Amino acid sequence: MAQRALWLVRHEPGTPPGGTVRFSRRFPTVEKRAKVFNGASYVPIPEDGPFLKALLFEFRLLDDDKDFVESRDSCSRINKTSIYRLPLGGQELWPVIAFLRNGMIYASIPLVEQTLSPPPPLISISGISQGLELLFGIQDFLFSGQKNDTELNTRLSQLPDLLLQACPFGTLLDANLQNSMDNTDFASVTQLPKQPAWKAGTYKGKPQVFISITEKVKSMQYDKQDVADTWQVVGTVVCKCDLEGIMPNVTMSLSLPTNGSPLQDILVHPCVTSLDSAILTASSIDGMDDSAFSGPYKFPFTPPLESFNLCYYTSQVPVPPILGFYQMKEEEVQLKLTVNLKLHESVKNNFEFCEAHIPFYNRGSITHLEYKVSFGQLDVFREKSLLVWTIGQKFPKSMEISLSGTVTFGSKSRDKQPFDHICIGTTAYVKLHFRILDYTLTGCYVDQHSVQVFGSGKPKISARRKLISSDYYIWNSKAPAPVTYGSLLL
Repeated sequence: MAQRALWLVRHEPGTPPGGTVRFSRRFPTVEKRAKVFNGASYVPIPEDGPFLKALLFEFRLLDDDKDFVESRDSCSRINKTSIYRLPLGGQELWPVIAFLRNGMIYASIPLVEQTLSPPPPLISISGISQGLELLFGIQDFLFSGQKNDTELNTRLSQLPDLLLQACPFGTLLDANLQNSMDNTDFASVTQLPKQPAWKAGTYKGKPQVFISITEKVKSMQYDKQDVADTWQVVGTVVCKCDLEGIMPNVTMSLSLPTNGSPLQDILVHPCVTSLDSAILTASSIDGMDDSAFSGPYKFPFTPPLESFNLCYYTSQVPVPPILGFYQMKEEEVQLKLTVNLKLHESVKNNFEFCEAHIPFYNRGSITHLEYKVSFGQLDVFREKSLLVWTIGQKFPKSMEISLSGTVTFGSKSRDKQPFDHICIGTTAYVKLHFRILDYTLTGCYVDQHSVQVFGSGKPKISARRKLISSDYYIWNSKAPAPVTYGSLLL
């Protein structure tokens, strides 16, 4: 129940081709739906010129069209409705709602939510009745109390703003345009920029800007001289801007400390209006050098109403936040294991949580465990063949912790026990899970005083950041390095 497009055509005899398009409006979102519903029978909306000529021809209003045309004037084409079929470039546009009143042709094309071949019954197309209602509402608005062309031109200029309220995205809400006019201050509307198609409404309320930086650190550590450890940071900046006005402008800057790691591989949201070329060309493929751009990274943008990802980035920090060593020796049905973890001195020692998961896939359930931990608590999930080392919210002052023990397994049952194609034999790993609030490994932050909002009111600025683990593995140093699929890069 929507309209693909509508036109107001003024019949002007003696002027080629016999009339002019005084107003037209297309609804691209409805047009995309028409392509899906109509399929192979879909006929696109024409430009104003071809549509004007086809419409005037159908109404016999072309100045040079006085001859009998069988396809139009035959008795078999007696039209008892206001629904027409317009020939356009070898195709036929149908259904077209059109009628002539006071020298003005009112026309619209409703959305048909099915294929057009064969043509469905008119009574099944709900958009036809709504299209007629909308066109009658426009007619009443234009000529109610209108006395001259000046008043008509004034009302035509008000139509775009009224349709935003009465028929947003082609869906009729109120055919009485006078109601919309009473609720619209045209003195202020005419000074505002045009409402973008991707922004259906505007925000009303207290202005505020919320910014969140989330960094995920990935790491593969082997503790081998012939295999290099790898690690990388992937960052996401999320924004939510509750600002009044149609197109508020915001400028936000990401900053780094003096020793911060430069941001690379930066991808931005389409709402970002401009960007320094040095920001876009910083790539991790080119490697690190002293001349790498280190900010500040300034992003001017016009925010959408909803929360959105302003940008993504990567960074090669000098060291991973937690260095690990894992060694496992297999002796019959027993495994002897040693795990050492060290928090780097530059990392904030204040976790929301920190855990080390040690899985023993492809084996039987754990029947016996002897262990010693220097810090934290060890939990045993016997059925899952999993050890969970809960480190807690802080490392000790030494920043180093260790776990050693002997694990005994029962008989193996593949139907009940978990299986992992990588974790086979001595090829095993420790996976770290942690989160640190109000901290980023790169040091990246948003200076709230650098956020500029060009609009009405002074907004409240809120910014936060956090670091979380993602694919953070420490592999058994006594086993061959496993084959890992994929890349650390997004």
